[in-house]
Amino acid sequence: MALDNLDDGSPIARELAKETKRREKLLGRKLPRPAKTRILTVANQKGGVGKTTTTVNIAAALASAGLNVLVVDIDPQGNASTALGVPHHADVDSIYDVLINDYALAEVVATCPDVKNLLCAPATIHLAGAEIELVSLVAREQRLRRALDVYAETRAQNGDSRLDYVFIDCPPSLGLLTVNAFCAANEVLIPIQCEYYALEGLSQLLKNIEMIQKHLNGDLVVSTILLTMYDGRTNLAAQVAADVREHFPEQVLKAVVPRSVRVSEAPSYQQTVMTYDPSSTGALSYLEAATEIAERR
Repeated sequence: MALDNLDDGSPIARELAKETKRREKLLGRKLPRPAKTRILTVANQKGGVGKTTTTVNIAAALASAGLNVLVVDIDPQGNASTALGVPHHADVDSIYDVLINDYALAEVVATCPDVKNLLCAPATIHLAGAEIELVSLVAREQRLRRALDVYAETRAQNGDSRLDYVFIDCPPSLGLLTVNAFCAANEVLIPIQCEYYALEGLSQLLKNIEMIQKHLNGDLVVSTILLTMYDGRTNLAAQVAADVREHFPEQVLKAVVPRSVRVSEAPSYQQTVMTYDPSSTGALSYLEAATEIAERR
């Protein structure tokens, strides 16, 4: 059916009109630079909630708006590195070498081929053993933080503009890699899947973050919660979203990411959905989320 022939009152026509309005609202909007580098750890101990997808797509959306963004991939699976098109086979110098072998972050950072201002510190399979290797190292919880501090100084010395955002993609566990991420960040971004066990997993995560705040990083705050994999056809998704908003009214973004085939397909082409299909609903939702994050502070 041609779009011209769609009845203005049909559900498809209403949805298209709604998306067009959302898109027009964002078109050409310039995002503000933060007063200092914002470092966000993207975390949730529950797997499959869209951590990596959220990390790479929000990072790509912000970088596409002209901001300088670095993604640090500390998940041994290396999915964020894959989505950003950055090599991360076993022979590549990676974040493992920074944490364990004292490499400078500048030695391992690579540029995302599809987005000009987007950098990535890739993860390799070597990270799988890093949890054990970190145990015996001095200041084991602060190694990523120190590497980021030195990298910021190096950029300044080289005359490069400072980073606006750093996103750290974590494994779905609270081991020393995730603890390093919490110690390095000043904000936590929590993606929550709109399903039954969402709040149960969140309460445990918040307890762990409280421990980090108390003993290792007093500046850490849970600044952002993003609802992902939202299916508007189900009462359960709407109920979970309402419950999360009730418990965390300040942190939950207005933007909601729906279930999307295009978002799922993009990593298989070594891309984010922002470059794979920028006109898709998923790309629009992540652009809305990125805009909201940028304008909040």
